[in-house]
Formats: sequence, C-alpha cells, structure tokens
Amino acid sequence: MELRDIEIFLTLAEELHFGRTAERLHVSQARVSQAIAKQERRLGVVLFDRTSRRVALTPVGRRLREDLQQAVDLLREGLARAEAAGSGTRQTLRLGVFGHAGHELRPLIEAFRSRHPGSDVRFGEINGSDPFTALRTGEHDAHVLWLPVAEPDLTVGPTVLTGGRVLAVSADHPLAERGTASLEDLGDNHVVDFGPAAPEYWIAAMVPTRTPLGRRIPRGPAARTFHEVLSLVASGQCVHPLGEIAARYNSPPGIVFLPVHDAPTIHYALTWRSTDDSHTLHALAQTAADLGPISM
Repeated sequence: MELRDIEIFLTLAEELHFGRTAERLHVSQARVSQAIAKQERRLGVVLFDRTSRRVALTPVGRRLREDLQQAVDLLREGLARAEAAGSGTRQTLRLGVFGHAGHELRPLIEAFRSRHPGSDVRFGEINGSDPFTALRTGEHDAHVLWLPVAEPDLTVGPTVLTGGRVLAVSADHPLAERGTASLEDLGDNHVVDFGPAAPEYWIAAMVPTRTPLGRRIPRGPAARTFHEVLSLVASGQCVHPLGEIAARYNSPPGIVFLPVHDAPTIHYALTWRSTDDSHTLHALAQTAADLGPISM
C-alpha cells in the first residue's frame, strides 16, 4: 500500500465522507474512490460500508485504521527526531498559565515532548487582572485561559483543563464554619475588583456580577495579582471565587477555601494570536486536541 493510499484511507476513516476527504486532500472524489477500491481488492476485504446516505468502517476497517495510525504516528515521531537532530535547535514555546496550572498540564506537556522531541514548553505566569497583554505583545506564545474568550485578534484552541470553583474566605468569616458555599452567598459579600484591563464578560465567567436570584454582587477593593487577592481575603475585606486549583496548591494562614457547590465547571482553553502560524504552536494544539481535557 502506497503512502498516499494510506493517507486517503485514514482521512476517509476520520471524515466518513468521500467529498470532504477529497476536498481535504486536494484530490478528486474519483481518486478517493479508486484508492479505496484498490485497497479492498488487494486485501480481499471490504473496509467501508457505503450507502447513499452514509459511510461507515467495517470491523476490519476499524482494525486497519488503528494499526495504520500507530504506524503513521511512529513514522512522524521518527522524522521529528531526525529533523531535531539535524537542526541542532529546540523550539521552545512560552505558555502563560495561572499559578500552578502548569503542574496540572504535565500529561499534555509530556505527550507533546514525546511527539516532538525538538520542541519544549516554558511556563510564564498570568493573572486575572491582565490576561491578554503578554499574549498580544509576544512575551508569551499562548495562554491557558478560562472560557469564554471572545477577542477578535485571538484564536481559541482546544480545551486543556476543566475544574470546579472554590470561594476564598477569611478563617473567621461566618461562611468558613459551613464548609461549603453557593453563588448566592456572593450577594452578601464584596469580591475583588480587577480593574479595566480585563474584559467584563471574561471576569464575569469566574466572578458573576449577579447571584442566581438576581442580586448584585458588590465589587471592591481593587487587586491586580493572586497574592493581592489573598491578602485582601485574609484581612476580611472581601471574599473571592477562584479555580479549585488554588486550594490544591495553596494553604495560606488565615484563609479557608470553600467548594462552591452550585458553580458550573470551568473550562480552560489554549489561546493564541490569530496571526501566529508557528508550526510548534499548532503541534501543541493538535496534541492537546488528541489528548482531550485534563480534569483537575
């Protein structure tokens, strides 16, 4: 089986549509049909069940797809290693994350390094008060940001992390004794004001402006960094919702992290400048898409 025929088979196995396969590979639909028919004649088995309405892999076709995909992946890895050895250089991406999120991303980074031995990832820190500037200036190549991100100059890639939410309160706050919190509790307390650098829609995804019953959630005092938030919470000036990762890696004195039992799951996605066509960046995005979201 020629490499081009393998590529046609694997693409059709993914698309399950002759027209889309032809368009994706920039060949005619007849070329796709001929390649599949040739493979089936050579192997003496039917690889796809075709009707006027659908295309589906047969059991033999599914097994062949698995075997060929493994072979293709090994081939790509070998070529990547050879290319890296030949160039003698490493392509390092600068990835902005919140706090200790880089630790949670270990499965993704390890998979990326395995697939692309000539590439690596270096973490930088971002905070909720200014999530986009380092990305737009090129200081970072990509950020891992909670969704939604609706910025016309930024591309939102695959979701890489999911997790719950906690409410940071001072140890002597009345809520601390309850062991849990709800979004409605925010209406009785002030939360941090992150200022104008972060869009309101994006902040509201983590810190809503109103409770489920419609009460306004007071904002202020102001803070810019995670440590400023913790200082304000510890002094009793406010409470503040955070991703549950904050409770996993931090145990500051005078602060209690309460699970917010009715908060929706937070989704964090890989985000980059839409004008960035870096091969290494898109390789990381493809690895993330193949791996799927990591649950914190």
